[in-house]
Amino acid sequence: MHKMFSGRLFTKEMKSLWIMLIIFIAIISMYVSVIISMFDPAQAGILDQFAKDMPQMMSAVGMSAGATTITGFMASYLYGFILLIVPLIFTIICANNLVARYTDRGSLVSLLAAPVKRSAVALTQMWVLIFCIVILVAYTTGLQIIVAQYYFPNQVVVGQLLLLNLGLLCLHLFIGGICFLCSCAFNDVKNSLTYGAGIPLVMYILQAMANMGGKVENVKYFTFFSLFNSTNILAWHPYAFWEYGSLGLGAVLLFWIAIAVFSKKNLNI
Repeated sequence: MHKMFSGRLFTKEMKSLWIMLIIFIAIISMYVSVIISMFDPAQAGILDQFAKDMPQMMSAVGMSAGATTITGFMASYLYGFILLIVPLIFTIICANNLVARYTDRGSLVSLLAAPVKRSAVALTQMWVLIFCIVILVAYTTGLQIIVAQYYFPNQVVVGQLLLLNLGLLCLHLFIGGICFLCSCAFNDVKNSLTYGAGIPLVMYILQAMANMGGKVENVKYFTFFSLFNSTNILAWHPYAFWEYGSLGLGAVLLFWIAIAVFSKKNLNI
């Protein structure tokens, strides 16, 4: 009987990825700790001064001045750039390594040894990617709560922060679905990275253009990053839940398509 999940493969991949995962966790730790420590409810603060001096540049990366709460400050200065780009880069590298790298090197045959079916290999690699994304977001959430509580006791609205990071998880799972689909669809690293990295990065650039306002503001309707709206989340707006649902369902669909593509395509091995 064929297995639908390979525990041995999952363990092997996690062992190969843990150093990279720790590096990205360290990067997130540095930025989150430093930025949270810069919140000063009594005055504008350094980051707010940057936002006032260079409004268009700061708006492009989703940053705006005037946050009066630590949760609002984190939403403004962490969720427009750092917590979007850092996990995105990790996801691009991870997804490419899980499938396309094997096919590009001609070593995929080692993964397809009986009794593991091709679909089981794809499912296992998918769960590796999802598990890593969940680890990054869960760690980020815990770190934010600990650091914010340390510097600003009892000022963190934990419910809002958890909701923000639920949205962040849905967004990065959606991005993971794009990257994984590209990794499964192409037999070479070049095309996998071109499309797997290119699509989310172009979407982020479009979002940055929309954030600057003016004539290009309507560009936001052409990028999925608009579905992660921290303003709606902090306001407990019902739209936020529809946006989360769209990203979540989109992620499920993309991963399903990726597994179907990988299971049926000609691998030439």
